[in-house]
Parts: sequence; structure tokens; C-alpha cells
Amino acid sequence: MEHVFLEHRERLLRFLRARGAGDQAEDVLHDVWQRIVNAPGGPVEEPLSYLFRAAENAMRDRHRASLARTHRETNWAASGNAPEPPPGGERVLIARQRLAAVNASLDALSPSPRVATIFRRFRLEGAGQAEIARDLGVSLSTVEKDLQKAYRALAEIQERFDAE
Repeated sequence: MEHVFLEHRERLLRFLRARGAGDQAEDVLHDVWQRIVNAPGGPVEEPLSYLFRAAENAMRDRHRASLARTHRETNWAASGNAPEPPPGGERVLIARQRLAAVNASLDALSPSPRVATIFRRFRLEGAGQAEIARDLGVSLSTVEKDLQKAYRALAEIQERFDAE
């Protein structure tokens, strides 16, 4: 099947362009290629006919997805959920100051940067607690306790921010 696809690639592209795929013909053909490569192997009586049908189906699927996306976005915008404008300079400055305060608080939690490192790896990088413990050469209990320290510090900062 792959051999037939590669042999008739240009014909398939012309077919897709003639059917209205336009600039997306290459992308549609790539979708067809992915389906062929990932499909379970089995005998196909007419491989070229199969490829043309697969190309047409892929083009239709893409068109339907585009229509659904446009419809969804139109409904979303009409419901009053239009994106907010980017924050103004004052909000950006406040956010940067708060981020600096959070970083300073995390860094001050222990003489070594371990608590901040554990918190950042867990919350920002998505690493698991066991993985962090193994990488840093500490126990899982230590990781859990350091995360609790970080969460308490962040809760205190949040209370301070809320009071402002």
C-alpha cells in the first residue's frame, strides 16, 4: 500500500486540489499517509481506488472539522466570552512584583534551595514526588514536608496580597 501511495502521490495531490483542497492538499495527503502507516496490514483488492477514496474521506473530515471549529468559535464569541484585552502596564507590573515576592519567599524557606527546587519541579515541571526524591537523593517524606512548607509560605503570601 505504501509503495502504491508513493508511486501515485502526485496524482493524489492533483485529485485533492481538483476537489477543492487547495493549499491544504499536502496536509490532507499527509493525513492519508498517517492512516496507511498506522492501519493494520491487510490485503486491499484495489489499492489505488482505496487511496483515492481515503484521500476524499480525509478531505471531507478536514472540512467538517473546520466547519465545526468555526461554528464553535462563533457561538463562543456570541455568548459574550470574547477574549479579554491584554492586561495594562500596571497589572503587568503588579504581577511581576508578586512573582518576585513568591520567588523570594520560596528561596528563603531553607538554607539550601531544596524547598524551592522541589516545589518548582513538582508544580511547574510536573515531576512526581518519588522521582524528585530519587533525583535529589532524599526521602519521599522529605519531599512531602518541603512541599508543605512551600504551600504554607504561598498561603501566607496570598493572604498578604489579598489584604493589599
